[in-house]
Amino acid sequence: MVLVASLVPVAYLLGTFPSAGLVARTRGRDILSEGSGNPGASNTFRLLGWKAGLVVLLLDVGKGAGAAGAGAAIDGHRGAFILGVAAVVGHVFPVTRRFKGGRGVATAAGVMAVIFPLEVAVLGLVWFGIARGLRKASVASIVCAIALPIIVAVRDRPVLDLAVTAGLAAFVLARHVASVRRLVRGEELGLGDEDDGSVAA
Repeated sequence: MVLVASLVPVAYLLGTFPSAGLVARTRGRDILSEGSGNPGASNTFRLLGWKAGLVVLLLDVGKGAGAAGAGAAIDGHRGAFILGVAAVVGHVFPVTRRFKGGRGVATAAGVMAVIFPLEVAVLGLVWFGIARGLRKASVASIVCAIALPIIVAVRDRPVLDLAVTAGLAAFVLARHVASVRRLVRGEELGLGDEDDGSVAA
């Protein structure tokens, strides 16, 4: 436990790695001032295409999975949760960018994939189906965030598992408040939509 605690700052800093910013910069774009202004895979996909979006997605998932994997190797589920959550917090509130980060969906998915690989594999397909059908990544993310703790509860997993998945779900949902408002107003951009800069987050 002491070793895991000592690695929390490292996991946090891993989470701050600016995947979307770096990928966008190689194309001469500023991810923070274009599209939704969100430094994540969805905005990258919208601005730069699916290849760039996929790179950012894999990097962000990797941040969460790497932190959680290290924690699991040291202290099982508890260690995975501690370091994984630290990476998610780093992604969402990066000290390197004045605490203005992404929504944390991909990084949280990487954490959960280490701890609940089967459940996350199924939810990954659900996410893809919703995102492809509705062309709204936010809707897919919200549905999957809500579904994971429900699945954990139905499978009668330990209380720690339920508490952490519910907490992460609430965290992800809180980060999507602006998206929900835009959805209600019919202003939320689809994955293939061009943006005129009017919906910056």
